[in-house]
Amino acid sequence: MILRRILRSLALLSSIVVAVPAAAELDCPSISQLAREFLKHHVIQSALGTEIEQRAIESYLHRLDTSRSLMLDSEVSELRAKLAGVFENLQAGNCGQIQAVHERLIALQAASEAHAKGLVADENFKLDESVEIRIDPDQRGYPKTNDERNELWRKLVHFQMSNYLGAGEKLAEAKRLLAHRYELRTKRLRELPQWEIYSIFLDSFATALDPHSNYLSPEAVEDFRISMSLSLEGIGVALSERDGYSVVERIIPGGAADRIEHGLEPNDKIIAVAEDGGESVNIVDMPLREAVSLIRGKKGSKVHLTVLRQGDETQRFPLAIVRDKIDLAEQAASLRFETRERHGKPFKLAILDLPSFYGDSDPGQRQCTDDVEALLKQVKEAKADGLLLDLSRNGGGLLEHAVKISGFFIRKGEVVGVENARRQMSVLSDRDERILYTGPMVVHVSRVSASASEILAGALKDYHRAVITGDDHTFGKGTVQTVTPLPPGLGALKITTARFFRPGGQSTQNDGVAADVVIPSLLATDDLGERHQPFALAGESRPPLYGSFANAIGPADLDSQVSGTALAELVKSSSERIAKSPEFEEVRVKLAEQRAHEGIVRLSDIIKEREESKVGDKVGDVKGNGANGNGKKSDAAKNGDSKNSDSKKAKGDDAEEHDPQVEEAVEVLADLVALTHRGAGAEAVARGGQ
Repeated sequence: MILRRILRSLALLSSIVVAVPAAAELDCPSISQLAREFLKHHVIQSALGTEIEQRAIESYLHRLDTSRSLMLDSEVSELRAKLAGVFENLQAGNCGQIQAVHERLIALQAASEAHAKGLVADENFKLDESVEIRIDPDQRGYPKTNDERNELWRKLVHFQMSNYLGAGEKLAEAKRLLAHRYELRTKRLRELPQWEIYSIFLDSFATALDPHSNYLSPEAVEDFRISMSLSLEGIGVALSERDGYSVVERIIPGGAADRIEHGLEPNDKIIAVAEDGGESVNIVDMPLREAVSLIRGKKGSKVHLTVLRQGDETQRFPLAIVRDKIDLAEQAASLRFETRERHGKPFKLAILDLPSFYGDSDPGQRQCTDDVEALLKQVKEAKADGLLLDLSRNGGGLLEHAVKISGFFIRKGEVVGVENARRQMSVLSDRDERILYTGPMVVHVSRVSASASEILAGALKDYHRAVITGDDHTFGKGTVQTVTPLPPGLGALKITTARFFRPGGQSTQNDGVAADVVIPSLLATDDLGERHQPFALAGESRPPLYGSFANAIGPADLDSQVSGTALAELVKSSSERIAKSPEFEEVRVKLAEQRAHEGIVRLSDIIKEREESKVGDKVGDVKGNGANGNGKKSDAAKNGDSKNSDSKKAKGDDAEEHDPQVEEAVEVLADLVALTHRGAGAEAVARGGQ
């Protein structure tokens, strides 16, 4: 009851009343009013002072040229000066400065287009394999002179041409595709709707408050809803944009397109869309978001597509599909089992992958808490000796789900403190005495594990309930965002309204959750994490939140906790395996190369790797054919652990990639289970059994 009451009080934040006119779309007068709403509800920033104004302008200029390739350093200074006093003018309903900056951006993009087309128009054009470029725009900075910018543009063209040529295009076609690519960029800037020009500025203002506050357009709101609910209504394909075409990347198993014989295939191009009985709309060169909105629709309605398929001969054909509800199952929690031996004894280990804390306010929709509870019942029924909870791809989601799932592994206890702008702390606790899993447990994380996943990992770490494996620390996002709907046509505001604190009182902000057993990975770079985000909020700490419920797994509380002695053994065993592993040696080498090259990419290296990859693929094909005589996948590869692996030959889905980090986390779990079975007296690692 207490948890529900606190969650209801938090939910009230999402019903903030926003005083803006019910405009059909974002307009100039709305910008200033919505900016005030951000400041009114933000956890830290409450006033539009000089610092926030300057940060907003910097954020806006960076958004317009994220690659730092269009503008010279002097032009950035010029535009910065043009934007002085922009908020005062916005308050008066004057958006002239924003419009002037947009016109300047169009001119710069047109110049970039002309330069690129001039380069490839040269009959003597030849790929310059000696070019190299620093890929991090922040390290590279804006060009200082026209000559520097032209040279940067030249290098970019050669890298882009290399991509086309590496994909098998002839030189003439690669030139045409590149020219069309630049034409599209200029065309789309020129045709950008007025509301979208304004939305870029408003969103830039929001991110100047902190990295996670945003203005969400109506389309972005729909994308956010889909990502949380894991369902939408449409035809069930994943699309990407290539050279102005909406291209089918893969078919979602179980979706409407998957159920049609002789239907869509990966790499098909959808060139036109029509409602049943309606006029066909050409979507070539249409922004992907707009094309997707035409293809999506209500369950049971029919959409007519015109499809282009290239092979030995180019085919153009119509295809009608009845839209249906799509369950994005590949983003849902999943379970598999593996066996490891220690001292001659086999142990059955469960690996529960939770990519996000998905869910919906509608209790009839899919909820990750229900999925995880069902999977943990399977773990119990299978009599698994240990559990690995994989949060390494989990970027967060719904707070209440993280709290509830934490309670699946402890009898009672405080899970997270949520502190608002007035420094009022609400503590969310698990008061449900049910425990769904009591055995040895590892939680695997990475630098991209963020927000709600850090709450779960942090709580289980603070209670010594699980061993944390993975990168040295998680992402470090310790803030709460509230999504507040605006009147129809205006979208929503996503505002940082509170901060998280772990049961031990530490903030996850910036520092994240540290791993007990660090496993090397390519994500462990110097620039990945909250602390490296522009305008990230500072981390703080509070007194511990622990109350009277101290991780009571069973009647004898302390012998269910992971001990320091056990952790030392686990670290030692893992370090020895990693030191002998060729895969982790490769990780070390790649990280060293990244540091040595200081972020510089050489075209010659890319071409070399591409050629080596082609040779490797050919060797693999020969080995595959020799293995069973017909080139088919082995049963192990065909069956895998995906229930949908046979669906139309996976329809563009690759087989699950081998992940050495997860594999090492499984080995750590096996060590943990072995220690438990061996017994460690007063410092037992975890209470076994289910």
